[in-house]
Amino acid sequence: MTAYVPHNLPAEPDGFVGRERDVAELCALVGHVRVITLSGVGGVGKTRLSLRVAAKVAPLFADGVWLVELARVTGPAMLVNELAAVLGVREEIPGRLLDGLRVRLRASRALLVLDGCEHLVESCAELVSGLLDGCPWLRFLITSREPLRIPGELIWRVPPLELPGEHRPDAESVRLFLERALAAGARGVRDDIAEVERLCRVLDGLPLALELAAAHAGVLSPGRIADRVALAATGHLAVPARQRPLLAAVEWSHDLLLPKERVLLRRLSVFAGLFDLGLAERVCADGGILRRRELAGLLGGLVAKSLVSHHDAEGRYRLLETIRRYAADRLAEAGEAVSLRARHLRVICEEMELCHAAGSLERRMPWPARFAHLTRGRGLLDDCRIAIEWAVESCEPVLGLRLARAALAVGGDLGESVGRHERLLSLDLSAVPADMVAVAKAGLAYGLEQGDELGRAEKLIVEGVEGQRGHPYTPWLGFTYGVALTVFLRTGQSERALHCLEELEAAAGAHDDLFNLVTVRIAQLDLALSQGLPRQARRRGEQALALAGESGHHWSLARALTRLGVAAEADGDLEAAMSHHAAALPLLEEMDDRVEQARCHARLGRVAAGLGDHVAARRHVAASLELSRRAGRSRGIVRALVTLSAVARAEGDLAGAVLAASAAEALRASIGRFGPPGRLQELLTLARAELGEDRLALLWARGAEEPPEEVAGRVLGGEAESAPLPVPSRLGGEPAVLRRRGGGQASAALPVLRYSGLTHREREIAGLVGRGLSNRAIALELAISPAAVTGHVAGIMEKLGLHSRAGIAVWAAEHGMDAGRT
Repeated sequence: MTAYVPHNLPAEPDGFVGRERDVAELCALVGHVRVITLSGVGGVGKTRLSLRVAAKVAPLFADGVWLVELARVTGPAMLVNELAAVLGVREEIPGRLLDGLRVRLRASRALLVLDGCEHLVESCAELVSGLLDGCPWLRFLITSREPLRIPGELIWRVPPLELPGEHRPDAESVRLFLERALAAGARGVRDDIAEVERLCRVLDGLPLALELAAAHAGVLSPGRIADRVALAATGHLAVPARQRPLLAAVEWSHDLLLPKERVLLRRLSVFAGLFDLGLAERVCADGGILRRRELAGLLGGLVAKSLVSHHDAEGRYRLLETIRRYAADRLAEAGEAVSLRARHLRVICEEMELCHAAGSLERRMPWPARFAHLTRGRGLLDDCRIAIEWAVESCEPVLGLRLARAALAVGGDLGESVGRHERLLSLDLSAVPADMVAVAKAGLAYGLEQGDELGRAEKLIVEGVEGQRGHPYTPWLGFTYGVALTVFLRTGQSERALHCLEELEAAAGAHDDLFNLVTVRIAQLDLALSQGLPRQARRRGEQALALAGESGHHWSLARALTRLGVAAEADGDLEAAMSHHAAALPLLEEMDDRVEQARCHARLGRVAAGLGDHVAARRHVAASLELSRRAGRSRGIVRALVTLSAVARAEGDLAGAVLAASAAEALRASIGRFGPPGRLQELLTLARAELGEDRLALLWARGAEEPPEEVAGRVLGGEAESAPLPVPSRLGGEPAVLRRRGGGQASAALPVLRYSGLTHREREIAGLVGRGLSNRAIALELAISPAAVTGHVAGIMEKLGLHSRAGIAVWAAEHGMDAGRT
C-alpha cells in the first residue's frame, strides 16, 4: 500500500542560506492571506524561498502542501491537467477535470505552491480565482516573474541576496557563494574574500548565478570568474539590466564546458521533465559525436557544474527551466532540433510500449516487477505529451498512434486522449496499417463513451471492430472489443454485444490471452446479472478469478474479485461477498487506485450493513467518501452517500438516511446523472409515515443544500436526528417531491422525485409500451431491430427500478407518455 503523504515537497539538495526575515514573515502570513505571490527576476530564488516556507508551514495544513511545477507546462490547456496530476485527480468525464479539482479541494485545508507561473499568468489567475470561490480553506503560494493581479493577492517582491558592504562582510550573497564553493572543493576561496565580494556584486546577488559561479571556483579564482562574467554581460546590452547577470553567468558557464558536455546539455533540453541515464543514452547518444559509454561521465560533469540537478534516489535528473530554455536555443542553433525531437518520439514510444507490455501482458515476470513498469510508464506521460505533439507537427501518424494507445493503456488522461486521437486521426493515414487505425478509433470511442457522446462513439467503434477483422491477432483486439461491448450495451444493441463477446472469447482463447479472457468472463458475469441470473454470474466470476490467478496480474485479480463479490451479494451470500471484496481491497491499495478503492469500500459498507456490522459499515463508508473526495470523483461521493443512507436506515436512523439520500440525489442531478428511484421511493414513504411530512421536507431540503461532506459527517456522527432543522433557503431541492397517487396533493415542501434519466429513445419506447405495443410492434414503428427494443426495455426497467412491462406502462401513464407524448 502506498502511504498517504501530506506533501510532495522535494528534500532540499543543499543548505538554505539567508532570507531568515523573509521566511519568518511569510510563514506568519500564509495562514491568514489566501494568495501570496513571490515575484522577482529569474534566478532570484523564488522557488527555493517558496519551498522553504511551504516546508515550515506544512503542519498547519491537514490536507497537505502540494508543489505544482508549471515551467514545463506548454499552454493554458495543460494547467488544470498538471494540478490534477499532482493531487491524484483523474478525469471522471472528458472535459470536466476542473469539476474534479473542485470536488477534491472544496473542503480541503491545503496549501498549493504554484511554481513558475509567468508564462501562464492569465490562465493561472483565472484558475486560482475560480478555486478560491468554492474552496474556503484553500491557500496559494505562487512564484512568478509578474503577479497574477487578482483580488486578495499579496505581492511579495523577492530581492536578490544581500550584497556585501562596509558593515556587512558576511552578507547573504557571500555566505551562499562560500558554502557552495567549499562544497565544490575550492578550499582556498576564503583567502580571497575581497574578490568574492566583487563577484557577488557583479552577479547582483542572484542565487542561481552565484551557484553557477561557485561550481567553477575549484579551477578559477573568484576574481577571474568576476572578470569573465562582466565581459560576457557586455554582449547583452539589449537585455534589461536586471536580467544580464544571470544570462551572462549561464552563457559563461556554458562556454566553459567541454565540447561534448555542450552537445549533451543542448540535447537534454528535449525532455519534458525527469529523465534517467538510460533515456539520456538512447535519445542523446548518436554513436558519433556522443557515444553511450561517455554519457554517464558527461552527465556527472553537468551535475557538478550545477547545470543539471540530480533529482531523487531513483537516479533521475532534470534541467532547471532557465537552463533548459537556454539549452533549447543552442539545440536550434546547432540544427539538431528536428532530429532530436524525432529520436525522442521514437524512444518514448518504444519505452511506453515496453512498459505496457511488461506491466500488463508478460505473465512470467513477478508482479512487483510488472507493476514497476506500469509506474514507470505513468512517470513518462509528460514526455508522451510533447512527443505526440511532435508526431502531429511532423506528420508521423504511425509513431503517434502507437504512443497514444500505450499512454492510454498505462493510465493517461481521458480528455487528453480524446484530443490527441482526434489530431492524429486527422493526419494522412494512407500509409498506416488498418488495424492500427482501428485501435485508434477505439481509443477515441472510449473517451467519447465516458463523456456520454454515444452517437460518435458508436460510429467509431463500429469502424474499429470492422477494421480489426481479418488482421493478425494482437492483445489490442481485447481493448477494441471491450469498448464495443460497453457502447453496444449502453445503446441497447445486445445482439451485437453478444456477437463481439463471442468473437473475442474465440480469439483470446486461441492465443492463450489470459488478460482478455478475464475481460470476457467478467463481461459474461455482468450480462448474467443484468438477466437476473446470479448463480450463473458467480460461475463466470469464479472462472475469471481462476484465469486472473493464472495470469498473475493483480489488476485482473482485483477486477475478478470485486465482480464476484457483487454476484455473491446478488445471490444472497453476504459472507462470500464480504470475503471477495475484502480480498480485492489490498490489491487496489497496492496499486494506489483511489477510484476503485472507494468503490470497493462502498461495497464493503453495504455488505457489512447487511450482515449487521454497522460499525464496520460506517468505517467503510467514511473511507469511500474520503477516497472519492481525494480523487475528485462526484460519482464516487454519490455512491458513498447512497450506501450511507442504506447503513443509516439499517440502524434505524431514518433522519440520517433521508439526509444522505437527499445529498446524493442533489449531487447526482448536479452532474447530470440519475439513478433508479425504486429504493428512494420506499425510503421516503417510510420516512413520511414515521417522521411526518414537515420534518421529512426539511430534512430533504437541508440535505440538498448543505455540502455533501458536511451531510456525510453529520450522518456518520449520528447527529442527523438531534441537530436543529432551520428552514432552508429553498424547499424541495433537486429532485423535488414524490407525488401521491389517488388524487391527494403532496405538500409543496415535500421532496418530489423527478426522474429524467431516460434517453429520448427510452422515453419514446416507454410511451409505446404504455400504449400496449409489443416489442416487435415497437420495432416496426421505430424501424429498429426487436433486439434493440429488448435492450432498451431492460435499460428502462433498470433505471426506473421496475420489474415488468406493466410497471413501465404505469410509469408512462403517470408521466403522460401513454398517449405517445415523450
